[in-house]
Amino acid sequence: MHLPVNVTSTTVAPAPIRDDVLSVKKLALTWIQWITGVYTALKAVVRNVGYVNVEDHAASIAATDIETPSLPQGLYQVSYTTRVTQAASTSSSLVVTVSWTDNGVSCSQSGVALTGNTTSTQQSGFLLIQIDSGSVVRYSTTYASVGGTPMQYQLMLRLGVAP
Repeated sequence: MHLPVNVTSTTVAPAPIRDDVLSVKKLALTWIQWITGVYTALKAVVRNVGYVNVEDHAASIAATDIETPSLPQGLYQVSYTTRVTQAASTSSSLVVTVSWTDNGVSCSQSGVALTGNTTSTQQSGFLLIQIDSGSVVRYSTTYASVGGTPMQYQLMLRLGVAP
């Protein structure tokens, strides 16, 4: 019986459980190949270091640190998704911005203004960023809403170490 190993949508070959582990006092080739496959799959998985989850918000968000442990210099992935959860009476707009420091230079990237003003209006984004050691990654939103009923939105953001 072979037991599959699943690692966040990366599938590794089944463990060679019927094969001998040792071959002439050395690790058998089938086990070496399997362990190498597991190691490769684990390296390809993004290690998340920070999350943001904002529900039914109806205002701009000033630049806010994504809470993380102290981060070493390196390449990171930022992904986010936002969706209107309540449409404004007349119109609305939302822009998501991510900012960071790379080699002493303040950098930022903003998504396109989200102006659909329906509860199916959504946007997602993905960034690869290089950050300085000990620096922080921040997010912010720029919000506008017109009419008696304000637009509300949700924002989910993830920061991970790039593989």
